[in-house]
Amino acid sequence: MKESSTSALLHRLFNSNDLENFFECNADAMQTPEFHAYIQNLCGELKLVPEQVIRYSGIERTYGHQLFNGTRKPSRDKVIQLAFGFALDLDGAQRLLQIALKSPLYPKIRRDAAVIFCIDRHKDFWETQSVLHSLGLTLLGGE
Repeated sequence: MKESSTSALLHRLFNSNDLENFFECNADAMQTPEFHAYIQNLCGELKLVPEQVIRYSGIERTYGHQLFNGTRKPSRDKVIQLAFGFALDLDGAQRLLQIALKSPLYPKIRRDAAVIFCIDRHKDFWETQSVLHSLGLTLLGGE
């Protein structure tokens, strides 16, 4: 079955008279991959190894490996840290948050705006922590 864009899926939902039938007909398009499988695949796509991503994310090594093997579920901050570890752009970071079922970065929130700024400027995790600290904002992982 072909992959559906969100807007096409939304259009089909609005035009559907039967929600159960909609779910049945669009089940493949509505699947969200498991977070650990997604980040493992992302490593392969970006030619990175989990150890590199964990180190660049500033996440404790054991905890990071638990995220990659699926024994731990990440907090929103850990997902953002992984976005830095993968050196993702804003769309990639938002997708990572979506896969983890966490709220997206929102520019009306000062801390999120600072994180968005840093992602856009290709700052690494440690530079981002410095920016957050200089603005008096909560550091990533300080939840």
